[in-house]
Amino acid sequence: MEESGIAVANNVAKAILAALDWSSSPDARKAAVSYLESIKAGDVRILANTSFILVKKDWSSEIRLHAFKMLQQLVRLRWDELSPAERRNFTNVAIELMSEIANACDEWALKSQMSALVAEMVRKEGPNLWQDLLPSLVSLSNSGPVQAELVSMILRWLPEDITVHNEDLEGDRRRLLLRGLTQSLPEILPLLYTLLDRHFGAALNEAGRQQLDLAKQHAATVTATLNAINAYAEWAPVPDLARYGIIHGCGFLLSSPDFRLHACEFFKLVSPRKRPADDSASEFDSAMSNIFHILMNVSKDFLLRSSAGSGVIDESEFEFAEYICESMVYLGSSNLQCISGDSIVFSFYLQEMLGYFQHRKLVLHYQGLHFWLALMRDAASKPKNVAHAATDGSVSNLPSGSGQGDNEKQRLLTFLSDDICSCILDISFQRMLKKEKVLPGSKLSVGSLELWSDDFEGKGDFSQYRFKLLELVRFVALIKPLIAASKVSERIIMIIKSILLAAVPAQDLAVMESMQLALENVISTVFDGSKEFDGSLSESQLALCRIFEGLLQQLLSLKWTEPAFVVVLGHYLDAVGPFLKFSPDAVGSVINKLFELLTSLPIVLKDPSTSIARHARLQICSSFIRIAKAADKSLLPHMKEIADTMAHLQKEGRLLRAEHNLLGEAFMVMASAAGIQQQQEVLAWLLEPLSKQWTQPEWQNAYLSDPTGLVRLCSEAQVMWSLFHTVTFFEKALKRSGFRKSNINSEINLTGGSALLHPMASHLSWMIPPLLKLLRAIHSLWSPPVTHLLPGEIKAAMIMSDVERTTLIGEGNPKLSKGALTFANGSQVDVNREGYTESNETDIRNWLKGVRDSGYNVLGLAATVVDSFFKCLDSHSVALALMENIQFMEFRHIRQLVHSILIPLIKCCPPDMWEEWSEKLLQPLLLHTQQALSCSWSSLLHEGRAKVPDLHGILTGSDLKVEVIEEKLLRALTREICSLLSVLASPGLNPGLPSLEQSGHVSRTDTSSLKDLDAFASISMVGFIMKHRGLALPALQITLEAFKWTDGEALPKVCLFCGAVILLAVSTNNIELQQFVSKDLFYAIIQGLALESNAIISAELVGLCREIFVYLSDRNPAPRQILLSLPCISLQDLHAFEEALTKTSSPKEQKLHMKSLLMLATGNNLKALAAQKSVNVITNVSDRAAWSQRQNPKPMKGMLWDWQQLYNGYSVAAFFFFLYRDNCDLNSPAEVIQYYKEIF
Repeated sequence: MEESGIAVANNVAKAILAALDWSSSPDARKAAVSYLESIKAGDVRILANTSFILVKKDWSSEIRLHAFKMLQQLVRLRWDELSPAERRNFTNVAIELMSEIANACDEWALKSQMSALVAEMVRKEGPNLWQDLLPSLVSLSNSGPVQAELVSMILRWLPEDITVHNEDLEGDRRRLLLRGLTQSLPEILPLLYTLLDRHFGAALNEAGRQQLDLAKQHAATVTATLNAINAYAEWAPVPDLARYGIIHGCGFLLSSPDFRLHACEFFKLVSPRKRPADDSASEFDSAMSNIFHILMNVSKDFLLRSSAGSGVIDESEFEFAEYICESMVYLGSSNLQCISGDSIVFSFYLQEMLGYFQHRKLVLHYQGLHFWLALMRDAASKPKNVAHAATDGSVSNLPSGSGQGDNEKQRLLTFLSDDICSCILDISFQRMLKKEKVLPGSKLSVGSLELWSDDFEGKGDFSQYRFKLLELVRFVALIKPLIAASKVSERIIMIIKSILLAAVPAQDLAVMESMQLALENVISTVFDGSKEFDGSLSESQLALCRIFEGLLQQLLSLKWTEPAFVVVLGHYLDAVGPFLKFSPDAVGSVINKLFELLTSLPIVLKDPSTSIARHARLQICSSFIRIAKAADKSLLPHMKEIADTMAHLQKEGRLLRAEHNLLGEAFMVMASAAGIQQQQEVLAWLLEPLSKQWTQPEWQNAYLSDPTGLVRLCSEAQVMWSLFHTVTFFEKALKRSGFRKSNINSEINLTGGSALLHPMASHLSWMIPPLLKLLRAIHSLWSPPVTHLLPGEIKAAMIMSDVERTTLIGEGNPKLSKGALTFANGSQVDVNREGYTESNETDIRNWLKGVRDSGYNVLGLAATVVDSFFKCLDSHSVALALMENIQFMEFRHIRQLVHSILIPLIKCCPPDMWEEWSEKLLQPLLLHTQQALSCSWSSLLHEGRAKVPDLHGILTGSDLKVEVIEEKLLRALTREICSLLSVLASPGLNPGLPSLEQSGHVSRTDTSSLKDLDAFASISMVGFIMKHRGLALPALQITLEAFKWTDGEALPKVCLFCGAVILLAVSTNNIELQQFVSKDLFYAIIQGLALESNAIISAELVGLCREIFVYLSDRNPAPRQILLSLPCISLQDLHAFEEALTKTSSPKEQKLHMKSLLMLATGNNLKALAAQKSVNVITNVSDRAAWSQRQNPKPMKGMLWDWQQLYNGYSVAAFFFFLYRDNCDLNSPAEVIQYYKEIF
C-alpha cells in the first residue's frame, strides 16, 4: 500500500512539473492538468496521502507548493468526506508538518502555504480546534525566530480568512469562529506583543554583534508579527489593543527605519475605527487619544526637521511621513472628539495638519488637503437659517441649536482662526498653478513648493485636484468671507502689478489665469446668487463690496490689447458677475470695458494669424452672457446702451455675425429677468432682420429646390455660413426664452389669469418651414441617386470625421482649435466662420453637422411651444423633411433625430393630434429601424461584426477599431429606439391605463366588462400604437428581438414598454393582443433570461413573466403550454406552482415562485438567474510583496475580469480592443488577442 502511495505521488509530481513546464506541448500540459484534476476529484484519502508525501522536503519547491494547495482544496471542499477519526489524524499530521516546516528553515512561500492550511482547518473545525491548537503555537513560538515567524503567519491568516466575506463560511459558523477568536484575544494579543518585543530586541542585539543572518531571522519575525497585528487592527476592540500593549509597541517601532512602514499600516487601519456606543466608549476615547499623541509626536519631529531645510531630511523619509499624515487624517475625520475637549492638544493637532497642508512636498500637502476639506465641510454646513456674515467677518449663526452637534460645531469654529484660514487660502492660491504652466523667468515664484505635475501619479488629474482646492476655498469663504475676499483681492492685485512691471508680461500670465477660478468661487460664495437682492446691504456686505470695488477698479484700469491677455481679463470680469448684482452702479463701467476690449481686437479674417484674436472676440461676447446670468436685473437699465452699441458696431462692420449672435443671446438672458413682455420685444428686435432674409423664396428656390442647389450652396461660403448662424440663433432663442418660475405668478396676474403665450410662439410659423426644407435637402444627400451625382468634396464631407471616430473608440480628442464649437459626439464647428474663405471638405462637414444639430434642436424645442407648433404647422411637411430618406440615414443621424426631435415631439403632442402627427412620424421610423437593427444585430451575434451604414467609404484604421466603432453605433441607436419605446409607455402619455391590480381583478372575475382596444386609443399612447397595425407590428417586433440582443442598457427601457403592453392586454378584450403577450412575449422573455448580460434586470423579467401568467393564463393556454415545453418540467411541477400562487397575493412571493419554477423547468440553464457565487479562497500568496499588492490592487495582465459587466456585453472584438487600449505595453490589438487567448 505504501509503495502504491509513493507511485501515485511520483505520477502526480511528474504531472505537476509537466503542467508548469511551458516548453511542453499543449497536449502534454492538457493531459497533465487532466490527471491532476482526476486526483483532486478521486478518492479523498488517496488525495490526502499523496499530498502529504509531496509536501516533504525531498521534493522541489514547485511540487511542494502545489501539494500544499491540494491539501487546502481538500480541506475547503471535501473535509466532510473524512470521518471524525480521519480528520483528527489529518490535523495531527498537519501539526507535525508545521513543526518540520519551521525547523527546516524553509523558504517563505512554503511557510505561507503551511499557515494557510492551518487556517483552513481551523475554519472548518471551529473554536474547539483553535483552543487545542493555541498552546502548541505558543510553545512553538518560543523555539526560535523561524518558528515564531511561522506562528505569526498563522495568527495573521486566521482573522483575515474568518472576517472577510466567504461564500462557504456562512452565518452561524462564522459567528462561532469569530467568537472563539475573540475569546482568545487575551492570549493572542499578549503573545503578539511578546514576539514583537522579544525579536525586535534580539534583532538589534544580533546586528550589534555582526550576526547578520540571525538578525535577519529576528527581523523577519518582527515583520510577520506586525503583519499579524495589522490583521487584528481592523476588528479587535481598540481598548484591547491598548490594554495588551499593541498600540504602545507599534508606536515604539515608528522610530525604527526598518519597521516603521509596517507599524504605520497598523495606525492607518486603527485610526478610522468608529467609536462604540457601549460602556467601552471611554476606554476607546482614551486609546484613540493615546494614538493621537503618538502620531502627533512623530509629526512634530518630522515637521521641525523639514522646516529647518530640505537638506536635513532624506527623501526616503517622505513616504513614512505620508503614511503618518494619512493616519492623522483618518483620526481627524473619524475620532476628533477624542481630543477636541482639550484645547491645547486640539490646537496643536490643527497646527500640525496645517503644517502638512503647507508642506512643500505635494504628497504631504495632498493628504492634508483631505483633512481640511472634511473639517471645513463640517464647520461650514448650513442650518436652515444662515446669515452670510457677521460684522466681524465670521459666520455668526452657524449651527447654534440646542443639540450637542451644533454646540460642537460652534466650538470648532473658535479654533479656525483668521491666521489658519489665511494660511489655507495662501497655499491654495499658490497651488492653483500647474508646474508645466510656470515659464522660466517668471517673477511670481512659488518658492520651493512642489507644484502639481503631469508626472504625479495615483492622485487623479489636475482638474480633480483643483476642484478640491476650490471647494476648500469656498468653505473658507463661507466661514470667513472678509478674510477670503481680502486675500484673493490682494493676491490678484499683486499679480497685476507684477505683470505691469515685468519685461516679458506673458511669463506671468499663467499665474493670473490660475487665480480666476479662485476669485469666481469666493465671489459666488460671499454673494450667494440664489438669493434675491432687495436693495439693502448689511455692514459685512458693504465691507465686501468695498473690497471688490477696489479690485474691479484695478481690472478696469488695465489697458491690455494682446488677445491672450484680453481673454484672461474677460474671464475676470465674468467672475465678478455675482458682485454686480449687489453693486449695480458698477455695471455700466464693466459693460463699457467689455466693448472696449472687443473693439481693441482686430477683425481681419483672411489672415490665419488672427485666429487667436477671433477666439478672444468670441470670449468677450460670451462674457456678456455669463455676466447677464449672474448679475440678473442689474443689467436691465443698460439694455438700450448695449443695443445702441451693437447697432453702431454692426453698421460699421466691426461686429461679426457669430459675435452678434452671442450678444443677442445675452440680450435674451437679460430680458428673461424682466418678464414675458420684455422677452417678446427683444425677440422681435433680434428676429425681425433675420425673418426678412430667412423667409425670402429666392434663396430657397436657388439652393433647396433640387440636389444641385445644395451643391451650389456649399460652394458659396458666405451664404452657407450665414444660414448656419441663422439656424444656431434660432436654437439659442428657443433655449433662452420662456417662463421663469420666480416670475410666472406675476406674469399670470398681469394677463388677468389667462394662459401665458410663449415668447417664441409668434415666430414659429415663419421660422420652421424654411428649416424643414433645408433639413430635407441635407437628408437627401445620403440617398443613392443624389449621392451618385455629388462632387468628391461633398462625398468626403459626408463621411464620419476623424474626431468622431476617435471619440467613439475612447482614445481621447485631438487638440481642438480655438474658436471651435464642440458637439456632444466630439465634432467641432468654427463658430466664427463668416464665409470669407473658400469652402473645403472640413468646412462642409462641419457645416452639415452644425446645421443638422441646431436644426434638430430647433424642432425639438419648438415642439414644447405646443399650440404654435402642432396647430400652425403642416404635419405632412414635417414628416416629409424628416422621414422621406430615413432608409438611407446613418445610424448616428437616426439616433440624433430620435433623441432631439421625435422624443420631445411625442411627449408634447396633444392626444387629439396623435392621429395626425404620431402615425406619420413613427411608422416609417419604426419600420426602418426594426429592419436595420435586426440585420445589424444578427450580423454582430452570428458573424462577430455589426454592419452599419455609417462607415461606408472609410478605408483607414485597423479592422478592430472599425468593428468597435460599428458596435458602439449599433448600441447607441438600439438604446435610443428603446428609449423611444419607454417614452411611449410613460405614465404621462398613458393616463387612461388602469393599474394592473384593477385590470387583473376585472379579468379574473368578469371578462365581459373588458373594454375594446379602441376605448384606449385616445387616452393611452400604447393603446394608440396597438390600434394601428402599421405602428404596432414593428414596435412589437423590436420588443421581441431586444430580448436576444446583448445590451444591458437597452432592455430595461424595453421592459417599461412591455409592462404597458401587458397591462393593455389584461385590460382589453382584444384576442390578438392577448395571444401576442401570452405566447410570443412570454416566450421571448424566457429566452432573454438565458442571456447572462440580462442578469442585472432579471428581477424585472421574472416580474413580467409573473404578470403574464397570473393575469392571462386563465384566458389563454399559451403560458402553460410554453412552460410545459421547457425541458425539465413535469405537469406535477406546474400544478404545484399554480397551487403556490393561489396561497399568496404578494407580488414579491409570486415572483419568487415564478423564478424557482423557471430555474427548475430549464435545469438551471437560465444564465440571468444563475446565482453569481464568488469563489473566495484564502488570500494567500507566494511572495512577500503580496500584502502590499492586496492593500493596493492594480489591474494586471493575467487578471480575469468579468468583461460582460465591465463592457456591458460588447462583442469579443470590442472587448479585446478595450484591453489593448488599457495595456499600452502590448504592441498591437493582435498581441492582446493572442495574449488573452492563452489565458482563456
